[in-house]
Amino acid sequence: MQLVVGRIAKAHGITGEVSVDVRTDDPGHRYALGASLHTDPPERGPLTISAVRWHAGRLLIRFEGIPDRNAAEALQGTLLVADSATSRGGGEDDFWDHDLVGLDAVLPDGTIVGTVSDVLHPPGPSVLVLDRGDAADALVPFVTEIVPTVDVSGGRIVIDPPDGLLDLGDA
Repeated sequence: MQLVVGRIAKAHGITGEVSVDVRTDDPGHRYALGASLHTDPPERGPLTISAVRWHAGRLLIRFEGIPDRNAAEALQGTLLVADSATSRGGGEDDFWDHDLVGLDAVLPDGTIVGTVSDVLHPPGPSVLVLDRGDAADALVPFVTEIVPTVDVSGGRIVIDPPDGLLDLGDA
């Protein structure tokens, strides 16, 4: 599965540099000098990084074969993508959103309370959206204190919600 790790926003200056909207939690690794990135649309890539720097909170990148502003402007809106199979961080607590969607959400006693239908990323901790069938969807903060177990191979997450968390949408 292809994952979006960034989007080329616009050209910066006249030397072929572009600003990138970063969509990865490890930009130092993903945007390392010499790294090659696939693109969507695919005919615009792959793109190999020849220079990278941060400026005023924005990531600026120069790619091989993009010599000037005109070539950089042609890349505007291009998505930078990576294959999820080769991108996993390797830690036991590393999950892609698509790994979690479809998992059953169960209480510590095994009672099924819903299915993960989405993962939201607002400022702060991520939030799991639980489809609870006839009941209103529940929003569950994706923090260890509330979601102590994620068992992707077993098809479930265990949630230990504080009193009232699953009842908020039922009023």
